[in-house]
Amino acid sequence: MTRLNVSKAREEFPEVVNRAAYGKERTIVSRRGKDLAAVIPIDDLHLLERLAQEEMDREDLKDARAALKEAKKKGTIPLRGLMRKLGD
Repeated sequence: MTRLNVSKAREEFPEVVNRAAYGKERTIVSRRGKDLAAVIPIDDLHLLERLAQEEMDREDLKDARAALKEAKKKGTIPLRGLMRKLGD
């Protein structure tokens, strides 16, 4: 993986983008030795987005299962009953 400082990345930006787009090369951009960003192929970005969505879906499913377990344990009331209880 290529690593460039911000100044060099700015100078070579068209080449960096082409290497990502056509050569599937990833480039890390840094400043004062600290990594700040990366230029990656669009397919890598789509994969990262899919993985992030799948992780959020797993968390949502975990939360939903916990809520169902709690509802089964503590019971539920119909919405109308809740509205009456709250004075609506």
